[in-house]
Amino acid sequence: MDEEILIVASRLKAYINRKGGGMNTSADVLPILSDIVREASLDAIDAARADGRKTVKARDFKRRR
Repeated sequence: MDEEILIVASRLKAYINRKGGGMNTSADVLPILSDIVREASLDAIDAARADGRKTVKARDFKRRR
């Protein structure tokens, strides 16, 4: 996909370190997560358009669990 990193590395690394009990984050995680964010954003854009809106809202993002 696109090469621009959309994730704030320092915040992600701090979060994983805190929640993971000292775990580190590999640099190759950032492009993968950016791709996930891009894909989810494109889906949300489609959902907003289908609803006749020009504003993407939280409800346009489908939660995956």
